Amino acid sequence: MSTQEKPIPEVDAREDDQPLLDVTDLQIELVTANGVVRAVDGVSFTVRRGETVTLIGESGSGKSTTAMGVLRLLPEGLAVVSGSVRIAGRDVLTDPAAAPAVRGRTVSLIPQDPMTALSPVHTVGSQLGDAIRLRHPELSRAQIRDRGVELLSRVRITKPETRWKAYPHQFSGGMLQRILIAIALAGEPDLLVADEPTSALDATVQAGVLDLLMELQERTGIGMLMITHDLGVARLVSDRIHVMKDGRFVESGPAEQIVERPAAPYTRDLLAAVPRLGAWDEDEPLVEGAAS
Repeated sequence: MSTQEKPIPEVDAREDDQPLLDVTDLQIELVTANGVVRAVDGVSFTVRRGETVTLIGESGSGKSTTAMGVLRLLPEGLAVVSGSVRIAGRDVLTDPAAAPAVRGRTVSLIPQDPMTALSPVHTVGSQLGDAIRLRHPELSRAQIRDRGVELLSRVRITKPETRWKAYPHQFSGGMLQRILIAIALAGEPDLLVADEPTSALDATVQAGVLDLLMELQERTGIGMLMITHDLGVARLVSDRIHVMKDGRFVESGPAEQIVERPAAPYTRDLLAAVPRLGAWDEDEPLVEGAAS
């Protein structure tokens, strides 16, 4: 399957009428030692079933703060969040009980750094089992293990039955990222929020993780909110892209339009910063002094 032709699963039209995530005029102010900073300034976007919407921008642009605000994971007392955020129709900003009710069930988070997101003193099976138990408290320990092994297999962990009692330090970074995806999927969510899920990985492993996410989306029809600073990642996985700078969207549109025909100078600067291989000429003479 071509990564630029990502099929969208067939879904019930009534389900598709209501976005999985509907954000309107989101504003986030952070209380810092130097005063109040408006980190997110009135952004609006939606994510529907079976599509990937990407927020892209340089570090400090507000994209991860947006994701944490949507999930209500910013520290109380240090962040003031306003606007409207509806997850599967529930406004998590006005209803205090809504965010805990949807987290880990309707929506799951794939954290940014696999090396620090998992507890080093608990086995992978224990941490994955806790996520399964949150969704299915009625399951026995043996049933949770069986379901966990199945999830590890789905995210391409080899010999998952032998890895259940292993600790995070016994896995590579790419395998840990897959385990985080398995933990996110344990809640059987309709929506995944992926916060820089490949930033700590080398290019080869990164491609494998992205392929896995796209395969899972094709199979299950989940929606994804992707947070990244990498236009290469955004180009591969996105249906729509919102380019973020200083807490605002400077450009929004279909992925192909943003990448091929950017309108905002900032977007063009981001594209210009992507490394490109130059032409290879094997007959090019050596630079003087480069070889004896």
